[in-house]
Amino acid sequence: MEWEIARWAKLRHKGSTAFTELIQIDDLKEHLGLSFSSSRELNMIIDQKLGARRPPFERHEVIVAGEAFEVYYRDVLGCIKALFGDPEFAPFLLTTPERHFTDDDQTARVYFDMNTGDWWWTVQEALDRQQEGSTVIPVIISSDKTQLTMIGNKSAYPVYMTIGNLPKDIRCKPSRRGQILLAYLPTSKLEHITNKAARRRTLANLYHACLGRVLAPLETAGYEGLAVASGDGLVRRGHPIFAVHVGDYPEQLLVTGCKNGECPKCQIPRTELGRDSDTDRPLRSLQKVLDALATLDEGPREYAKMCQEAGIKPLFHPFWERLPFTNIFEAITPDLLHQLYQGVVKHLISWIQDAFGPAEIDARCASLPPNHSLRHFTNGISRLSRVTGGEHQDMCRILLGLVIGLPLHNGASPVRLVRATRALLDFLYLAQYPAHTTDTLKLLDGALQAFHANKSIFVDLGIREHFKLPKLHFLDHYRHCIELYGTTDNYDTQFSERLHIDFTKEAYRATNHKDEFSQMTTWLERREKMQQHEAYIAWQLRTGGLYPKGTTPPARRPRLQMTRHPSAKAIPFDDIAAKYGARYFRDALARFVVEHNDLSSTLTRAEIEHKSAGVYFPFRKVPVFHRIKLWIDDPKGLLLLAQVADTVHVQPARKNKYDNGVAARFDTVLINTGTGGPTGTSGYRVAQARVVFKIPDGAMSVLFPNRAVARPDHLAYVEWFTPFPSTPHPDHKLYKISRSLTRHGDRIASIVPIQNITRSCHLFPDFSSTAAPRTWTSSTVLEDCTSFFVNSFADRNTYKLIY
Repeated sequence: MEWEIARWAKLRHKGSTAFTELIQIDDLKEHLGLSFSSSRELNMIIDQKLGARRPPFERHEVIVAGEAFEVYYRDVLGCIKALFGDPEFAPFLLTTPERHFTDDDQTARVYFDMNTGDWWWTVQEALDRQQEGSTVIPVIISSDKTQLTMIGNKSAYPVYMTIGNLPKDIRCKPSRRGQILLAYLPTSKLEHITNKAARRRTLANLYHACLGRVLAPLETAGYEGLAVASGDGLVRRGHPIFAVHVGDYPEQLLVTGCKNGECPKCQIPRTELGRDSDTDRPLRSLQKVLDALATLDEGPREYAKMCQEAGIKPLFHPFWERLPFTNIFEAITPDLLHQLYQGVVKHLISWIQDAFGPAEIDARCASLPPNHSLRHFTNGISRLSRVTGGEHQDMCRILLGLVIGLPLHNGASPVRLVRATRALLDFLYLAQYPAHTTDTLKLLDGALQAFHANKSIFVDLGIREHFKLPKLHFLDHYRHCIELYGTTDNYDTQFSERLHIDFTKEAYRATNHKDEFSQMTTWLERREKMQQHEAYIAWQLRTGGLYPKGTTPPARRPRLQMTRHPSAKAIPFDDIAAKYGARYFRDALARFVVEHNDLSSTLTRAEIEHKSAGVYFPFRKVPVFHRIKLWIDDPKGLLLLAQVADTVHVQPARKNKYDNGVAARFDTVLINTGTGGPTGTSGYRVAQARVVFKIPDGAMSVLFPNRAVARPDHLAYVEWFTPFPSTPHPDHKLYKISRSLTRHGDRIASIVPIQNITRSCHLFPDFSSTAAPRTWTSSTVLEDCTSFFVNSFADRNTYKLIY
């Protein structure tokens, strides 16, 4: 009980004063059997009785330009040992480089975790030439200044650290504690320096001086190595090497010393930025930069001249200058959040609105049908302000459907605009693949080339004059970075942005907002002790010992998950037809019974129709379910990836608890007709689910008397769409389908086991070349529109399946 209360107090972000007032309620301490009566006493127990695996913070002063600055940081080698030696990570540590292939000839590489990239191999071979038996410990650093208060100018400059020996699925989850807050850098704006150029130069030198102090131990340890013990007790000679820096564009410029508007990786002239795609462009010369930095003692004028020739600012001893096996221009990695979602995608959405007008774009947004994976923009997207990366991600799921068939105002052909939009979305989705092969990297390059081949439409429309955008140019470097360091989820800024909440903002809220950094570091140390003790208790309760070597992936959930009890216990056949729209329910169920009992599958369609007329149902009501929950595995068969939840809604119109009307929702689904594979459209058809039900148990023996016939469980009445065409549209590459109708114009429907439903499926209405009818709504568009395009961008798994 005492531990649970202490854990609640320290890990649930409750104020110390409020907690003290709570446990000082009369007789509460005695009734609960607590050994502490205030938050202060609890802190003393944590400080004195709980050990710390991670090193404590220390306060130091760094002097730059004659001024002392305060910096809080930890021993970087101690942090590395703590991560490498955590028993929680022992079964999963990556200690050797690996090469994976998709073919027996070993010509098609596979890249996923960091140890599958070429960088690890290069460093491992260099260390082995010095002394065999070394273990590479790639150090990944991320830094980003963040605001602490909504009003005022309080900010923090955290530096986070992790190691590439941890698999990416551990590093990307804050709950796994695979990231460590390494330092708080000074946040001074140096406003007393009136000259702006001098101020910027001093700020850059301050950053490098502080980070250089923090990372200085890596210089010797990288060359000579140090003894590191993993959680299973095995001791290795580890060489911590600074490998990757994760940050946004301003941070990349600060780290490399490049000027604003330039590429931090290569020396492409500013006038050529965004002109075309060249994914093999050489990086900046590290040796040339180091030679320029070596001229520091020759005087400021000569030093500035040599740095300018090398393409960097005259930095005073950048932190990476002496770090072994480090190429800072290789270490700069893609930034999906700021380069794509908050960069190129943000520009593209703005250009599309300028090309077509916000009114029509918003009208199309409002009339799209709902889907579990999509956010419905009821009022469109043009009026949104302060749009986040997550909102741009939601827009990308529907963006292509907003421009298909929409004419341009000046009468120009929209083909190039549609192709450019499709190409950029392809690049975005391919760049986020959790595993890449040589073939998918070619697709990535091809998508970028297709965008550049069609982007001139925005110039022709007068929307852009040029494409000199560093974020657009950086897309050229994505393939090379993936080949070096593995897929982009190894170094995504979205993960470090999430760390601001736990390591900075929550820590600040726990202080009295005066001399906050000393309080923040103390609060973090105590929380880490509690988390470590919590993990120890869970480990003892679960296993009583160390994890076995070679643990298996987590258990997979069943693909289909239905509620134990139906949403409606007994719905009459007439209501199923009237309220659910399943107009031919009885006939479809009779045909299903006949086909299910036909073990030989030799009956013709006419024979099935004839026999179904004689099927008698000893019931007139069925239990109905309004949702199907599915857990989707990766279409490429990567079982190490977490399953993705999907939900199919099949519910008639109703009243909510406030007595307001809620429109009916009958989702479209992708059904495996029996021959569907892991990817591709062959063997799949789209249908609209109208009702999900079960045949009453008492009727099973009547309808399925043959015990050799497996009795069905949950069934779905669906209305079919036409089969996928053999090829998609040549411009937007989406498949066009329409309702399957009889020669009399009636919808073709049938009943299928829900096991045949692969996942939900989103459809774009075919607006043709006209404005979206304002009478169409998201709840009626599936009934009002006659033809549709299958949305392959609804989520990443759908993209892999249908691409």
